[in-house]
Amino acid sequence: MFSDNKKNKHMEENSSSQNIIAQGTKITGDFNSEGDFRIDGTIEGNIITSGKVVVGKSGFIKGTLQGTEAHFEGKFSGKLTLSGVLTLKSTAHIEGEVIVGKLSVEPGATFNVTCIMKGTVKEMNKGGQQREQETGKTA
Repeated sequence: MFSDNKKNKHMEENSSSQNIIAQGTKITGDFNSEGDFRIDGTIEGNIITSGKVVVGKSGFIKGTLQGTEAHFEGKFSGKLTLSGVLTLKSTAHIEGEVIVGKLSVEPGATFNVTCIMKGTVKEMNKGGQQREQETGKTA
């Protein structure tokens, strides 16, 4: 009996932690959030979040996005800084400056940026052993 209440409370917390900007909505301003974002409308401004950002096919962000992870099907113009993975679907159109940990790009995506990838790079030393090094690579 108590486990059902905990389960329902947990589900309510998860569902309320996602912010949705619906198609046809245009918002101008700066956002700070710990929750996830789903953007199908337009945002002009700065977004800072520790959650995941998903930009749908009709979504557009013009400004800066700073976060952990992002998944794009729509458009972005500005500065994008992610500590984790940036995933671009074939319909994505990204322009500006990008700093990411990892990058995943489907064929067909437009990626017109200056890109820096920060992460662990494995190098071979003279003895044939791998050595890991923290670097910033420019793509």
